[in-house]
Amino acid sequence: MRLNQGMTTTDGTLITVAPTGAESSKAEVPALPVTLEELVATAVECESLGASVIHVHIRDAAAAPTLDLGLLRDTVAAVRASTNLIVQLSTGGSVHDPESSRLAVLEAAPDMASCTMGTVNFGEDVFLNRWEFIVDLHTRMQDREIVPEYEIFDLGHLWALERLLGKYGLPYGGHVHVDFVMGVPGGMPGTLEAFAACKAALPPDATFSATGIGRYSLPVMLTSLGAGGHLRVGMEDTLTYAKRQPVESNGQLVARAAAFARLAQRPPLNPAQARDLLSIKG
Repeated sequence: MRLNQGMTTTDGTLITVAPTGAESSKAEVPALPVTLEELVATAVECESLGASVIHVHIRDAAAAPTLDLGLLRDTVAAVRASTNLIVQLSTGGSVHDPESSRLAVLEAAPDMASCTMGTVNFGEDVFLNRWEFIVDLHTRMQDREIVPEYEIFDLGHLWALERLLGKYGLPYGGHVHVDFVMGVPGGMPGTLEAFAACKAALPPDATFSATGIGRYSLPVMLTSLGAGGHLRVGMEDTLTYAKRQPVESNGQLVARAAAFARLAQRPPLNPAQARDLLSIKG
């Protein structure tokens, strides 16, 4: 199907911005958007620079990570009121959040939500994703017409995804989109070899984005573009723009990703085009 301006989704690049995360503190990273006002301002700026999806973690009044359902609903509403971005909520939260709170994220009715496909060592912590929890998350998203992004921290997670889809069916909308998260200490490295293995193990007709953590940000970005994939950038994943140069804003990272996408002759998709690619309801 043709999209506006004669460009198909395969010609363009989906850019997701992950502006906050649950790991960095506001005291250590003053530019991190933690209030609702800061997050909305970041969303507006990043949309204007080429982002079409925002991957959202929220913070409480003390800037601590939270999965408070009221705050999540307010955040979804505020981002939708100010932008056309696809709102993707994190069901990962922080590594300490209970499964019940992570499942309740879906009650905020986002367009998309993350679904991490297995347990992974996460630095000095463990990011626990039991099989029963993954199934519950996947089927609840089917019922609520929420499109998942399957988060892949290691190669085995793609075999788990194959098992999930084979036993419980395709996600809502029928399209499978995954994100390779590369460079987390305890997960897969951000290397060409790891990337190639993941791409080879993708389900048929799936699309993929790739996220490089820290120093892997640029290599993974360029590799994904060269392999026909899409991009996720943001201060959740990297706080350094260049060696010994701190990131000034999420907009700075989105602008660089958009520039690389244009250089690769795959310019950023707008939110309407991204909805078409991901089979998200209007």
